[in-house]
Amino acid sequence: MTGRVLLLAAALGSQAPLQCGSESDPAMALEERPGEALYGLAKEFEEAGDREAWASTLRYLIRRHPASRFAETAKEDLSAAGLQVED
Repeated sequence: MTGRVLLLAAALGSQAPLQCGSESDPAMALEERPGEALYGLAKEFEEAGDREAWASTLRYLIRRHPASRFAETAKEDLSAAGLQVED
């Protein structure tokens, strides 16, 4: 009995697909990442003329998601507006 279970486990295990680590393409993402969503929200505030909410959202993005590709853009946006990156 134990031999059959091991044989079955080996047979099923050999059919499992191999999953290799790879970088995902942001353009193929089905959902927004937090940094992207926050940057989009900041843009909505900017378009509505709410400069305080815009700056606050960008600072929050930088603080909470520093590794996001949008964090660097947020820093540049704040600097270009003559505002401090940190509160």
